[in-house]
Amino acid sequence: MEMKVLFAKIGEKDVTRAIVTIFGRDLEEHTENDVIIIGGGPSGLMAGKELASKGIKTLIIERNNYLGGGFWIGGFLMNTITVRDPAHKIFDDLKIKYHLFMEGLYYTTGPQACSKLIAAASDAGVAIFNMCKFDDIVVRENNRVAGVVINWTPVSALPREITCVDPIAIECKYVIDATGHDALVVKALEERGVLKTRGMGGMFVEQSEDLIVEHTGEIYPGLIVTGMAVSTTYGLPRMGPTFGAMLLSGKKAAEIVMEKLNELPV
Repeated sequence: MEMKVLFAKIGEKDVTRAIVTIFGRDLEEHTENDVIIIGGGPSGLMAGKELASKGIKTLIIERNNYLGGGFWIGGFLMNTITVRDPAHKIFDDLKIKYHLFMEGLYYTTGPQACSKLIAAASDAGVAIFNMCKFDDIVVRENNRVAGVVINWTPVSALPREITCVDPIAIECKYVIDATGHDALVVKALEERGVLKTRGMGGMFVEQSEDLIVEHTGEIYPGLIVTGMAVSTTYGLPRMGPTFGAMLLSGKKAAEIVMEKLNELPV
């Protein structure tokens, strides 16, 4: 049976060579970064998009195979995403289609919002290592956070007797904890007695979003906290399935990092 040839004559070895070569090159390139963001949810993606668009070398580490965190879906397994004024202006910037539900409250779908944010971050030049988990922090001179220790996510699922798979470390000037409720990077410091987290408070939408944006910032030299990790760190109320604070907190985290990068000695 004759077959009409449509695709280029590229075989299995060529595909494998391309994957290994390019990912190896990217991994080597990002052993040193300006900023490493742990967590690829809405706040992490927003921070990454803002930083990379200014030419800042930015890497996102995401433990899942997919990006977006809880931004794909709203509350109760329904994929309606809401934001309160003024966060809809971020939707305008990202060209996300949305509608007015009532004065001050806007809605769209999770797939519309999340896909546009992921694309915007990628288009801005953010490097992304997914299926890659945060393992520990790098603390260097003057007790300053200066990088992270990472490993492949599937390693954590291996039987205990074969899990002696050492991680690797990569360096940066600033780390952003965008790991959501878990606040994994902050808690790595807490485990060492450096600071104390207060745990996430109960739900109170009107207070939560303002407080989370207000408290977004440097929690320890070299470490910025954003998004729901702010709630866990400071014991602030949660806001549930509305996402304005996640976006504005990520944007603020990026702005803080940019200011601090300018203050570092050349």
